[in-house]
Amino acid sequence: MSINILIIEDEVDIREGISEYLSEVGYEVKVASDGQEGIDLFRQNKFDLVLLDIMLPKINGFGVLSQIRETSNVPVIMLTAMNDDYSQIMSFNEKADDYITKPFSVVILHKRIEALLRRIQGKENTNKWLYKDVEVDFLGFSAKKQGKTVDLKPKEIKLLELLLKYKNQVLTRSQMLDNLWDVEETPLDRVIDVYIKNIRKKLGIDCIITVKGIGYKFEEKL
Repeated sequence: MSINILIIEDEVDIREGISEYLSEVGYEVKVASDGQEGIDLFRQNKFDLVLLDIMLPKINGFGVLSQIRETSNVPVIMLTAMNDDYSQIMSFNEKADDYITKPFSVVILHKRIEALLRRIQGKENTNKWLYKDVEVDFLGFSAKKQGKTVDLKPKEIKLLELLLKYKNQVLTRSQMLDNLWDVEETPLDRVIDVYIKNIRKKLGIDCIITVKGIGYKFEEKL
C-alpha cells in the first residue's frame, strides 16, 4: 500500500526537490505552496504524513498545524529555516512529531520519514479501541458500531481517548477541560456532561461511569 505525503512549502526549489526525490523512492506526493492550499488539500485527501514549513503565505505553519490537529493525529515534520528555541517549542506544543532545519539532505529527510512512520505504525494497535460491537480509531478520528460508521465529533473522540488513557481512575471535569481545550477557549465545565451523554448514546456503551460530585471514570465491563 502506497504512503501518501503532503508537502506544504512555498519555496519552489525546495518543494520540487523534495517532491521529486520522495516520488522516486516510492511515495505518493501532493504539494501546496501556501498554508490555505495546504489545509484545503489535507481536508480533501487522506495523508500518512505531512511535511510543513513555518514561514508560509496566507496561513503560517503554526496555524496550519493547529488546524490539522483539530481533526487528525497524522505525523507532521516541520521543515524550516527557523532554528530558534521559540519556533521549536511552539511546534512541539502544537504536537509536531519532528523538526528539521534548513538546509538539510533529502536523503536524511527520507530516513527521518521512514523512522517516524515505523514508530507510528508500531503504535497502530494502541490507537484503536475495540469493545463489544464498537470500534474507535483514535488516529483516524473515526468510529463504528456493528460495522456501521458513527458520527463522533473530534472532541468526543479525544475525550473518550483521555478516559481510556486513565482507565479506572476518576477524572474531574476540570482535568478533562485542561487536557482538551486551550486556556483561552475553555468552555463551561458542564460541556463535559454533554459530550459524555453523546458518546454513551452514539456508541451505546456502559463503561463510562459517573462519579457523583466529582467527574467520570472509564471502567470496561465484561
